[in-house]
Amino acid sequence: MACAASSVKGSLNVGGAKAFRNNLFRDYLKSSVSYPVPEISSPIRLQHVAYGSNLIVSDSKSRDLSVKLASTNGSLKVSEERVTVLVIGGGGREHALCYALERSPSCDAVFCAPGNSGIAQSGDATCIPDLDISNSDAVISFCRNWGVGLVVVGPEAPLVAGLANELVNAGIPTFGPSSEAAALEGSKDFMKKLCDKYHIPTAKYQTFTDPSDAKKYVKEQGAPIVVKADGLAAGKGVVVAMTLEKAFEAIDSMLVEGSFGSAGSRVIIEEYLEGEEVSFFALVDGETALPLESAQDHKRVGDGDVGPNTGGMGAYSPAPIVTEKLKCKVMESIIVPTVKGMAAEGCKFVGVLYAGIMIEKKSGLPKLIEYNVRFGDPECQVLMMRLQSDLAQVLLAACRGELGSVSLTWSPELATVVVMASEGYPGVYKKGTVIKNIDEAEQVSPAVKIFHAGTALDRDGNFVAAGGRVLGVTAKGKDIEEARAKAYDALDVVDWPEGFFRHDIGWRAQKYRRMVAH
Repeated sequence: MACAASSVKGSLNVGGAKAFRNNLFRDYLKSSVSYPVPEISSPIRLQHVAYGSNLIVSDSKSRDLSVKLASTNGSLKVSEERVTVLVIGGGGREHALCYALERSPSCDAVFCAPGNSGIAQSGDATCIPDLDISNSDAVISFCRNWGVGLVVVGPEAPLVAGLANELVNAGIPTFGPSSEAAALEGSKDFMKKLCDKYHIPTAKYQTFTDPSDAKKYVKEQGAPIVVKADGLAAGKGVVVAMTLEKAFEAIDSMLVEGSFGSAGSRVIIEEYLEGEEVSFFALVDGETALPLESAQDHKRVGDGDVGPNTGGMGAYSPAPIVTEKLKCKVMESIIVPTVKGMAAEGCKFVGVLYAGIMIEKKSGLPKLIEYNVRFGDPECQVLMMRLQSDLAQVLLAACRGELGSVSLTWSPELATVVVMASEGYPGVYKKGTVIKNIDEAEQVSPAVKIFHAGTALDRDGNFVAAGGRVLGVTAKGKDIEEARAKAYDALDVVDWPEGFFRHDIGWRAQKYRRMVAH
């Protein structure tokens, strides 16, 4: 289980951070709970940019800055008490992070690489489409040239590839785990073995590379049963097989046909857990874990939770099923032992732990389904809509091992997001279809925000679909009914005949409320 230790300490060249933390966090943020781990012995609008020179970055925020940020020689001058942030990625999750960072009082400017056309048009970040995020030297050069004081890595692939390692080694504060720690998502076998070793409750399992052995085990266990590709498979490497035949098909697809490449060269066969699934997030600085608000998403493509799994068709926060008692149980039995175990293995985790949790129907107790090492999509959208803290300073505290002094404040309102996807998703879908009235939809209510997950601009300046999940129509309200109503009112304004969405996002929250009321 041992893995090479990775430094998580980076230099922070932002003056006044200590005073900011001591004063603003104490006075502005309401009380929350952090979980220390026991000691261990072992807008800024830009479509195309040559980012080395001649980039004028104007402030897009409502607050008044005494000077515009400008560069003609590849350097960005930032006032000492502020921070410039680079977000890595270009989907709905990254748009939501840019949105929250742009609102952060201490954040001077937000860059997003590569970003997308919708993020750029929204004014929530300056998009850098020419920056190759797979080239760590290029990312480091950009950060140094433009005075970036914090990098936030959105997707899992760059983390597994080691981007955070390189940035931290270059002295650039980076929110996201090392490649060694990112194995929690990069290898389900690694995650399961960690659970075994540190007594973290999860579904029983076996790992296989031989299809015959895997099928024999499936026959012994019976259906329903779950077949998972060991590595990263873009959210598509999990098959919930309700019959033995479906399980055999999944095994053949991964181990014989190689449908997921090297990611499926090893499979995990695990027991089917019956219950309700929730998303649980915690910020981690290597030793301390700080839970975020709860969220619950809808994985199935169709109304009533039917059809194939997707990356997520909608979500809401908070999830009423996650009570304070359950939150404490998850922290104590799952999150804290994981943070402690990773440190004991020599690879402290720094970033966000996203735990897929099954609340078992029989026992009512939480079990870990799997870990992601980044924010979820679309859960990130509803979380960032509700977050009222200065996200930039919170993430910097995580990078510096100082989460123990941080608390968070959240809007008391509920937030919901409904995903608009291209017809045919999660299967074959058409790209390039025109989407109209996005701006008009966002004007339906001040409580509505539309996050762009997969949009581009055509030659006529129209937004077009460039992916499977394309828009995240998000809204806040005093309860689930009001938030849903605002989101669906905005959806009605969007003109996109080739798009579709679920009409029942939030139904579990409504069901839970009715159950509690009676």
